[in-house]
Amino acid sequence: MSESVRLAKRVAAEQSCSRGDAERYIEGGWVAVDGECVEEPGYRVAPGQVVSLLPGARLEEVRPVTILLHKPAGLYANDEPGSARDLIQPENLMPGDRSGLRYLKRMFNGLRLVTPLERAASGLLVYTQEYPVARKLLEEGRYVEQEYVAQVSGRLQDGDLARLQRGLAYQGRAATPMKISWQNETHLRFALKTPDPGFIEYVCDAAGLRLEALRRIRIGRLPMAGLAAGQWRYRLAYERF
Repeated sequence: MSESVRLAKRVAAEQSCSRGDAERYIEGGWVAVDGECVEEPGYRVAPGQVVSLLPGARLEEVRPVTILLHKPAGLYANDEPGSARDLIQPENLMPGDRSGLRYLKRMFNGLRLVTPLERAASGLLVYTQEYPVARKLLEEGRYVEQEYVAQVSGRLQDGDLARLQRGLAYQGRAATPMKISWQNETHLRFALKTPDPGFIEYVCDAAGLRLEALRRIRIGRLPMAGLAAGQWRYRLAYERF
């Protein structure tokens, strides 16, 4: 029997195309081995296995992606297994996602979290492969406004809200003004430039309030609207932070 060969070599031979185009077909999710989609060009195939292009197969440019995800409270927000990143699965894609992008393994290459969030908090996370997005939210994050809703218990004294709006110094970061308003008797809305983890709880403590729950609902110009807890979607080409 002949030895197995790389899938890319087999596709190139059977489709009379270059090895580079063969790899693009495979990484684009357009190649099946014995009826099952395989996205790894280095996958080994035996002579008796059937290799075919799936219906609609086309050569596509590899586009980096940015993903918006609604993290439930209690999950870590990082790039490790067991974190909120594990929720990025086809079954959790927001119904009605309008990106037109297909779920492919290559979208995890270099994908990283660029918006830290406390484990106890819920709300919007951003994972990206795009350098401009990473630069905006990491290197220029101090200038990007975020919006949170904090569930609190306790009462503010006269003048406390105005004092908090002027800002508080925290862990070596100078005080900067922020917008704080009551949504109802138990929920405060915060709008402030990218806060350090723990800052909003610190603000609540300083005012004699107990933080019961925290949810991030907006990063820059992108709201979490439409994303249920545990769901994710692709950032659309026209959306900007």
